[in-house]
Amino acid sequence: MVEARCGSQVSRLLIDCGLSIKELSKRLAQADLNVEDLDAVFVTHEHADHIGHTQQLAKRVPLSVWMSRGTALASGVLGWGLPSDQLQFVKDGQTLTLGSLEVRPFTVPHDAREPLQLRCSDGASSLGVLTDLGHGSNHVVQALQTCQALLLECNHDSELLAQSAYPGFLKKRIAGPLGHLSNSESAQLASALHHEGLNLLVAAHLSERNNRPDMAQAVLAAALGCGADDIPVADPLEGTPWYTVH
Repeated sequence: MVEARCGSQVSRLLIDCGLSIKELSKRLAQADLNVEDLDAVFVTHEHADHIGHTQQLAKRVPLSVWMSRGTALASGVLGWGLPSDQLQFVKDGQTLTLGSLEVRPFTVPHDAREPLQLRCSDGASSLGVLTDLGHGSNHVVQALQTCQALLLECNHDSELLAQSAYPGFLKKRIAGPLGHLSNSESAQLASALHHEGLNLLVAAHLSERNNRPDMAQAVLAAALGCGADDIPVADPLEGTPWYTVH
């Protein structure tokens, strides 16, 4: 979840809803929030771990639901029966304003219909969210220039994936140009996005079988010239602490 404040105005955006409402409520409670405090949900693409419980959330809370038209067509969202003012569409390069929060979606190379990832800003600082893509395209690098914080996919270690018990077709899909980033590919992208104002990089979307936090931290730290302990890792079960982007 991304939260932006401007005076007394607070805007809260949930990015994807693959968690059950029970689990989502549990995590929000850690910040003294509940699902009714959310203003909107942005679905990045139609894969189940990103959209799986969005319909349930949208039926419970009258928040706006944003996604690309491609995601809507691929997921059957148009058949959910949501009011037209609740279901909203956005595309690459279009700016979405939610109160004090500005969201700029951009397309990424991933095996989905029209996947989007996000740059979120409160007008002073920007957070780049990049969790599902096969490679760091020039378009991705351009979209995330000068961000003060990045949530960056480090899905797998290439050798661990190659030696895993995954079937060949799945290994090929994950390691392919429309799959997921390896640690080394994430490090290359982090290096391309590194600047003196980047003060937070969180490693995310790590495979439980084909990666380890210490491996991702070591590669990213080498790319950024910092210590491994300076790279937080998002836990698949607990997430991360709340961070302030500045």
